[in-house]
Order: sequence, then C-alpha cells, then structure tokens
Amino acid sequence: MSREKPLAARVGVIGHRGAPVWRPEHTLASYARAIADGADFIEPDLVMSRDGVLVVRHENEIGTTTDVAEHPGFAARRTTRTVDGQAVTGWFSEDFTLAELKTLRARERLPQLRGTACDGEFPIATLEEVIDFVATESAACGRLIGIVPELKHGTHFRQRGLPMEDALLATLMAHAYTRTAPVEIQSFEIGNLRYLRQQLGDCHPDIRLLQLLDAPTAQPYDVVVAGGTLDYARMMTGEGLRDVASYADAIGPDLRAVIPWNADGSLGLPTRLVHDAHAVGLEVHPWTFRPENQFLAGVFRQGDDPRTLNRSGLVAQIRAYLDAGIDAFFTDDPASGRQALDAR
Repeated sequence: MSREKPLAARVGVIGHRGAPVWRPEHTLASYARAIADGADFIEPDLVMSRDGVLVVRHENEIGTTTDVAEHPGFAARRTTRTVDGQAVTGWFSEDFTLAELKTLRARERLPQLRGTACDGEFPIATLEEVIDFVATESAACGRLIGIVPELKHGTHFRQRGLPMEDALLATLMAHAYTRTAPVEIQSFEIGNLRYLRQQLGDCHPDIRLLQLLDAPTAQPYDVVVAGGTLDYARMMTGEGLRDVASYADAIGPDLRAVIPWNADGSLGLPTRLVHDAHAVGLEVHPWTFRPENQFLAGVFRQGDDPRTLNRSGLVAQIRAYLDAGIDAFFTDDPASGRQALDAR
C-alpha cells in the first residue's frame, strides 16, 4: 500500500554535482555556479573517509577526480579493490582520514570534454561544509535551495564498518537549514532507503527519498549481495513501482527509460514510465541532461564533434522531456535547465 504523496507543483532543476560544465564537479565553486544559474536543488554525492566523515565525491575511488596521484606520501595506498562487484584500481576515500583528504585538490573528471583550466583550485568538501554553504547562499539570494544527497556504495561502506545512513541523518538533523529546507536522499540500492523511511517515519516531511534506477538488466547491489533476483526492469513495472512507492517519493531513471533514443538520432515515443509512476504517487526525476554533443540525442546535436557545447540543443531536448511529464531533472548545466523551463 503506497503512502499518499502529492506530486510536484512545479518542475525542479537539480544541479547535478553542481554545474560541472563550468567548474569541477562537487566543489563549492560548482555548487555556487549552479545556484547562480537558477538551480532549485544541488546534488552532493557522498562517500566516507576512514574516520567516518561524509565527504563529497562522485565515487570512493578518488584518483580520477583529485590530484592524489601527485602526492608521493600516498603512493603506497594505490590498490585494487572490489566495489559493487567490480575490480577497481586507484585510491579510495575510505583509506584516508578527513585531514588527509583535505590536502588534496579537485580535478576535472572529463578533461577530454571540459578541459583542465580549474584543476588544483578547489579542495574536497564535506557534507557539513556543503550544507553551511547552501544555507549562506539561500539567505543571500532569498530563496530556499534544496539538497539532493546520494549515498554512494552503501553496502560497500557498511561491509567496511562505515555505515552511511545514520551519519547522514545525524548530519541533516544537526543543521538548522536541513531541518527545514527540502532534502531528497537518493540511492541505487533499496535497503538503505527502506531503512531511512523507517527512521524518518512521518516526523520529517521535508526529507524525501528518491529511488535511482539503472540499466534494466542491472540489479541493486544490496540485492546482489543478498542473492536476490530483482532487477531494475522489474522495478519499473507497475507492480515494481507500487513497491517502490511504499518507501520512496520519487524515482530517478536514465533519460532513455522515459523517452528512448532511436538509431537514426530521433526521439521515440515516451514510455509508460511517467504515467505508471504518477499513478502510484511517485515523481519522476530523470538523469542526466548535459550540453555536449556526446550526451545529446542525434536530432539535437550541432556538427559531429562530441566536445561541442550545444546549449540550444540541450534546451530543446529538456523541453521534449518536460512535455512527457517529468517532475524534476538532473542537469550539468542548470542555466540551460532554467531556460528550458522559463520558455514553456
């Protein structure tokens, strides 16, 4: 039986990792740009330090998004580790204290597309620092800015003695801003969202939960560990969505689960996903709208260079998804997202 949940009165622009088209992702500078460009929410991905602090990085492997490889004192910490069933080689957040992480600087994750001009300028931020920053920016611009934190690799961290869920709730409850501002916690796993729903009950209506959905044939990793058979395809059926609605407020599918892309570069017809989700009270927040040609459906591209920054094409693509009835969306360029909404 799903809980009664009102659907969004207005579509929300979520600054995906901030505004990483313009500043390295998950830096305070990236979040500042997202807010200045009109984002309603900013998204910090969360991993854990060795001493149990929630820090903001896209993955727990930090070699691709920081300058850790340039620190000789950390060379011996490079290792290969299994994360969510996959062997990954690099440096891992859980092997560093917060003080050590604070000696690192952010680097561009997609240098082949976005260059490296800002590499080395910005430190790694903690969730607490992000909340303080957003509270200050909210007061300065006179509007509430929501926060959409994602719990990354929850099972992995729990297996290493670093459970994330209670640490996240404690951090949110410790800050006056996140006790009243909109917060939506997201995860590709299921168990942690169910646990959070239990802990939150009906006492914290401003904290909502978003079930992320990956490729149809993939499985949530906590389901894999438990030996289950549930995959994301089943979660996107009518029955699966009813189950999701028993603990979550929204789903976050890949763009193509909402509108498929045809081989000739055109958009197909919208699937039933938005309709079926709305029928059980779930909002739909797809990911990720990016302005480079490489990430646009062919009909919206400009030329053949995958690096071309095509913001008008992005605006047109977002508008097609708005017409399909989505309730919010993740974008690397919130200014284009805001333009698409304002043009409706």
